[in-house]
Amino acid sequence: MKTLRLSYREVCLVLASAFLASQLFAAEGPTSLGEPKGPDTKGIDPALRGEERAILTAAPNVPPPITRKHPTKVIVDLEVKEVVKKLADGVEYLFWTFGGEVPGLFIRVREGDLVEFHLKNHPDSKMPHNIDLHAVTGPGGGAASSFTAPGHESQFSFKAMNPGLYIYHCATAPVGMHVANGMYGLILVEPKEGLLPVDREFYVCQGDFYTAGKFGEEGLQPFDQDKAVNEQPSYVVFNGAVNSLVGDNAMRAKVGERVRIFFGNGGPNLVSSFHVIGEIFDRVYTEGGVLGNQRHVQTTLVPAGGSAIVEFGLEVPGTFILVDHSLFRAFNKGALGMLKVEGPEDLLVYSGKEVDAVYLGSQADAGAGSQRKVAELQAQVKQAIADNPKIASLTKEVQIEKGKRVYMQTCFACHQPTGLGLPGVFPPLAKSDFLLADKDRSIRSVVKGLSGPITVNGKTFNGVMPPVALNDEQVANVLTYVRNSWGNSGDPVRVDDVRRVRADVAQH
Repeated sequence: MKTLRLSYREVCLVLASAFLASQLFAAEGPTSLGEPKGPDTKGIDPALRGEERAILTAAPNVPPPITRKHPTKVIVDLEVKEVVKKLADGVEYLFWTFGGEVPGLFIRVREGDLVEFHLKNHPDSKMPHNIDLHAVTGPGGGAASSFTAPGHESQFSFKAMNPGLYIYHCATAPVGMHVANGMYGLILVEPKEGLLPVDREFYVCQGDFYTAGKFGEEGLQPFDQDKAVNEQPSYVVFNGAVNSLVGDNAMRAKVGERVRIFFGNGGPNLVSSFHVIGEIFDRVYTEGGVLGNQRHVQTTLVPAGGSAIVEFGLEVPGTFILVDHSLFRAFNKGALGMLKVEGPEDLLVYSGKEVDAVYLGSQADAGAGSQRKVAELQAQVKQAIADNPKIASLTKEVQIEKGKRVYMQTCFACHQPTGLGLPGVFPPLAKSDFLLADKDRSIRSVVKGLSGPITVNGKTFNGVMPPVALNDEQVANVLTYVRNSWGNSGDPVRVDDVRRVRADVAQH
């Protein structure tokens, strides 16, 4: 006798068909589509006392610790929404979300609780969705009971049997695409005895995103299936967007406090090497369990679909940087956040200066200030366009500010924030006769690279500048910035100029 084997997609299709078929027979009973029957109350734990609605919070916030000493019935209301949100400055993406946020809203219950889960799918959604909670003991983690069409609601119940920190995500086919579009979050099942008290708790979740455009390419970006299958993300971010935990959005604490971070990795593909620069994890609850089984940890691995709880004390003030220590993800794809700590210095612990701007790149104050300036200028351009439709292109001033962001991310470690370079090593860009004499040559130097001896302002340099991986708009903007900074004065570089030179380079 042969065993019938079904793919996950086929299983989901079967479940969907069963769901819809069940609704065709609903006319015979009191329940119609979108009005699920309540859960069977047989076998409910007699120790349950009372009922409450779960407090759900958006990252980086966490619901308050549970103080009750008994299990109860907890009602969770969570709505799926498909919304366009910012993925990076100038970049938008159609996220599929739990609660309108990426990651999804944080859920906190207690070991032994009966969780009555209501999953709604907003009427404006285009896709059916469900939820698989890794905290659930049952088929599909709840996915089999929660397949929900747009405009409808599903309900199921489960007992929170196992304490720990668990990922939840959508498990509707194609599963990878739903998760890659932002459908993941964390649920904490707090142990009966509770967790050790701390002063502050934060919620951080990593995810990898696959857009048709390269990192930083502006506009509304579509999902790229080939990049996702090949595990080549354009973005790797904390809490759903580049700079979601940077500058004004940074997490904040004080010297002398203990901090706990509930860290999740929604994936769908990459393993995270979670690290806080300048801190040691005093205690790590590996893989989201409730046993603090490691002490004094520098970096902890968090698999896709997994989690970890880390705790540490704050001895000195400053800005502590959260990264995925696969460092190109941090500094070139967005997996970077900040914890800003205020309070008195302790020179016996640390006597150094604040985080160096060269270290942070575009996340440094200069880069962040440029991002705010771009937003202000773009708002002015939009107003000018509304007043005069003939204004249809970005102004030179906007190009300069956009170019500053690119420079702070890509160029300034070698050429320095002042544009003066390093004597005998990297040529100056400030008042550079080499740069300003030939616009096409400057474009060619960026897109093709430059090697061999050159003379700049009467001094000889002999090194190698590799090609820079920027799109045409980024090249135009950064060169416009460089040609109009540090005493330089030049006309703007247009995207068409870059395309023409790039085509010529390709032919030769």
